[in-house]
Amino acid sequence: MILLFIAKIRYFILFFTKDKKICTLVYYLNLKSPIMKKYLSLVILFICTSIIAQDTYLHCGKIIDTERGEVLKKKTIIVSSDKIIAIKNGYVTSSNPLDIVIDLKSKTVMPGLIDLHVHIESEYNPQKYMNAFTANDADLAFSSLKFAEITLMAGFTTVRDLGGSGVNISLRNAIAKGEVVGPRIFTAGKAIGTTGGHADPTNGWKNSLKGDPGPKEGVINSVDDAKKAVRQRYKDGADNIKITATGGVMSIAKNGQNPQFTLEEIKSICDTAKDYGMIIAAHAHGDEGIQRAIIGGVTTIEHGTLMSDKSMELMKEYGTYYVPTITAGKEVAAKAKIKGYYDELVVPKALAIGPKIQATFKKAYKAGVKIAFGSDAGVYPHGINGKEFGYMNEVGMPVMECIQSATITNALILSMENDLGKIKEGFIADIVATEDNPIDNISTMENVVFVMKEGVVYKN
Repeated sequence: MILLFIAKIRYFILFFTKDKKICTLVYYLNLKSPIMKKYLSLVILFICTSIIAQDTYLHCGKIIDTERGEVLKKKTIIVSSDKIIAIKNGYVTSSNPLDIVIDLKSKTVMPGLIDLHVHIESEYNPQKYMNAFTANDADLAFSSLKFAEITLMAGFTTVRDLGGSGVNISLRNAIAKGEVVGPRIFTAGKAIGTTGGHADPTNGWKNSLKGDPGPKEGVINSVDDAKKAVRQRYKDGADNIKITATGGVMSIAKNGQNPQFTLEEIKSICDTAKDYGMIIAAHAHGDEGIQRAIIGGVTTIEHGTLMSDKSMELMKEYGTYYVPTITAGKEVAAKAKIKGYYDELVVPKALAIGPKIQATFKKAYKAGVKIAFGSDAGVYPHGINGKEFGYMNEVGMPVMECIQSATITNALILSMENDLGKIKEGFIADIVATEDNPIDNISTMENVVFVMKEGVVYKN
């Protein structure tokens, strides 16, 4: 009887301690006997201690060593709580019967992937513009939950979110607290644009609704506005800054490539952001806007479609990273051929800009520009972010470098290089696996079969 009682208690403790935090269950059980309560407390203490001591042993057939650019064979990764505590040769087992062993002998294991360009709270569909008038923040929040989970299940344990309504900040917080399932999020909150620019939320609205949005809404028209917009993002809880340095494809505006900030405005944004410890991403298609963004001090150029050789040299000179988002270009160009899928102002821009990104990436990579992985998921369906690897490899970037761009490079940009991006002792246990070795079959990156984030297995 006592053994059955202990077994039941253990079941409840396991249920209430999925995140390996102790949860006292005395308050949940109606036990009137002081002796039983005392006995129960000892049982709970014993079981909780054993749960905390529980480690996970991953038997890995192959491991992508992102630090050295090698594929290691027959290793055991030992995970305790949310950290990698050891990597052993061969398939090591534990003497503790409570430890967990996961068989990944036929898989290729690598660090959790990092996508530096997503829009996690939404996903484009032909009703998106109408939704701006019909969907409440709560509607957006509930729909964002599935996008977050899909992204994590695709192997992306960390993302940089580059612009939404502000719901993205609440989503980040909910995931960090363990209330919902999703990747670790570094978010820009609401992107910053200029009046009528790519990030002006009232583009395409009827005149009586347009109003005059300002820095609070992410619209600036001066150096002082620029400072205020950054400080507002900080106040709102954003982790980083996103500006729209040129026109864009998806906005209801004619020009998709013209520069939309003065150099002084960009410098003001970047200087202020850096004071607050924030990195800056610049959406940019046209070459003049790209150059202003680089000289102004941004951290990354997103898309970079029409960048010239001069812009590539500037990127190398200033240490600016290029986030190509090839997948978005291809997906948008394909959808533009479907009648009625996009607004009539979007279609010609999508057809003109989308197909050019991959060729620009090829030139930039060969020129020695630093490449960071980003897919622009949300412009197209979340969960297929892994296609980006194939598109990068298709035009000359070796598979190992593609994977490194989505791990050690992106971790460095996020100032997480000592925690993420490597299978290494002391690092956070963000670990994913594919069926095949991506060095031989890059398409396997589109089908991640195992996902662990912070020591918790979400997919196996």
